[in-house]
Amino acid sequence: MELAFTKMHGLGNDFIVIEDLDAELEFSAEAVQWFCDRHFGIGADGLILIRHSASPGADLYMHYSNSDGSLAEMCGNGIRCFAKYVVDHGLVAEGRNAIVVDTLGGPKEITVSRDEAGEVCLATVNMGAPRLAAEEIPTTLEGNPVVKVPLETKIGTYEVTCVSMDNPHCVIWVADVAATPVELVGPMIEQHPAFPDRTNVEFAELAPDGAIRIRVWERGCGETLACGTGAAATLVAATLVGKVDREAVIDLPGGELATEWDETSGDVFITGTAVEVFRGTMSLGEDEDEETCEEEA
Repeated sequence: MELAFTKMHGLGNDFIVIEDLDAELEFSAEAVQWFCDRHFGIGADGLILIRHSASPGADLYMHYSNSDGSLAEMCGNGIRCFAKYVVDHGLVAEGRNAIVVDTLGGPKEITVSRDEAGEVCLATVNMGAPRLAAEEIPTTLEGNPVVKVPLETKIGTYEVTCVSMDNPHCVIWVADVAATPVELVGPMIEQHPAFPDRTNVEFAELAPDGAIRIRVWERGCGETLACGTGAAATLVAATLVGKVDREAVIDLPGGELATEWDETSGDVFITGTAVEVFRGTMSLGEDEDEETCEEEA
């Protein structure tokens, strides 16, 4: 069996994108792990399947798996790549600059901008309104909203603000994000008993120019170069604690995202790039040793 795929990224947060319009493909967690493995597979932070949507008003459905094989409700960088793919590859009507993509976290509206060749170069995603009640995040920490709450860990106490952007986030303010031991603290908080569904963890620093520098430990992936839902959650957290006024540039290791928490609608918007890296085919044999991956020019 020959399986076509496209490698894409949003600010270095990279994905394997596969057309599966009729939902004929079913990948085990182990298969997703193999696809995303950077040594033995293609290599990615996650796997995106493009499917028809059964939801009224939605153009298509994004089925997203983290690199550990777990399903995720939503991925802000992944959905920009999804939008670029379906527009550039003609899966929506020609000339359209606005689409609705269904996700496990509900429908998301995306508006795209095109380059001189007519291909998508930027996408703005309406991430929806944040959920701030503890039971909606979910977390056992107290608060409505959960703002500047102490979280006890094996290596000390951290002051956290928790937000759901259809997936759980825990934002921690630090003095120097570059010096923060993300690889130590991130997994400890991701799997903390206070988060029954685990959580994404953002380590954030307010820069002198008003931008917010963050590093993200993603649930089911580890540290990534960028996280769209994490950027949105960080903006909300920064607004709640008075560090910014509903708008900021989020500076991630992979690049910048423009973010805004609209006061009228209550929705959060993120704007950033989406890039197609290469296309290829994978030959799926009877056992893993027969699987190969060939790049196309």
